[in-house]
Amino acid sequence: MAEHEKNPLIPFLEVNNLAVEYFSDGKTVHAVNGVSFRLDRGKTLGLVGETGAGKTTIAKSILRILPDVGARIADGTVCLNGLNLFEQSASDMRKIRGSKISMIFQDPMTALNPVQRVGDQIAEVIRLHRQGSNEDFDKQAKEMLTMVGIPEDRYYEYPHQFSGGMKQRVVIAIALACNPDLLLADEPTTALDVTIQAQVLDLIAELRAKYNTAMLLISHDMGVVATTCNYVAVIYAGNIIEYGSKEQIFDHPSHPYTIGLFRAIPNMNEDEEWLHSIDGLPPDPTDLPRGCAFHPRCSYATPECCQDPITMYTTTDGHQCRCCHINEVKLQEDKHGTSY
Repeated sequence: MAEHEKNPLIPFLEVNNLAVEYFSDGKTVHAVNGVSFRLDRGKTLGLVGETGAGKTTIAKSILRILPDVGARIADGTVCLNGLNLFEQSASDMRKIRGSKISMIFQDPMTALNPVQRVGDQIAEVIRLHRQGSNEDFDKQAKEMLTMVGIPEDRYYEYPHQFSGGMKQRVVIAIALACNPDLLLADEPTTALDVTIQAQVLDLIAELRAKYNTAMLLISHDMGVVATTCNYVAVIYAGNIIEYGSKEQIFDHPSHPYTIGLFRAIPNMNEDEEWLHSIDGLPPDPTDLPRGCAFHPRCSYATPECCQDPITMYTTTDGHQCRCCHINEVKLQEDKHGTSY
């Protein structure tokens, strides 16, 4: 074990002031803007927010798989067990990917090589990071296939011979083949029906518990986040606007945007004709508004919100919220007795 992995005072995963930019048609897209968080070993952090908020870009930055052209990490650091991943060479990162950090990509239909047998795709990961014979690699790959609920006699079949749910199981087998310390799951159940979704989530939870794997879960589904995550970070316009434990975020949402997200969820105990919505649209990432990026859509907005960047306020229990009207919002929500 490396020296930096022995110190219990060093956070397992620490993302500090991460900023990522894309370039297109002469414009700069500010995809991620100063994101910071920590994650302990064996815990799960959920990233939630609208499409285009920067969630996937955060995960790809951690794994350092952003496009070589048209994208750059403008600022920040990502440290795994104290090791700054942005300072590692390309060859060192290839050793880290798959063995220390793995990613379950959003669409299982495109995550697999269509002209390569699924068993070979699992064995390839093991071959790159472990020593042994081809027979050993095939055996371990078959064990992984069985572990995710697919008979080993399907080892030699191609992706087109599998259903969407089974493809996702193969992707999970690839991601967990070398028992990574950190799993990045980018909406792993989006393309699945609810029955298969539950099976996949149970499978991920079982394998994570077995290997004590930490996970960064990206999801639009608050139900998935509620059943899977220990902590939740709400992302808006490339930044964290609220952070806390699952209980803090679900029981006491404090940012107007977070409250709007929960209000948009259908309540089976109430008879409502229309769902609530958040007025307006997410800001243009090439021209973000000054101050709070949410202020053009916020009913609590004042001139103060349109000036300098908003500080992240932290309560005594560690609940964080990037809003200068946090007390006013909380008082208003408590007055109406809102519960999520």
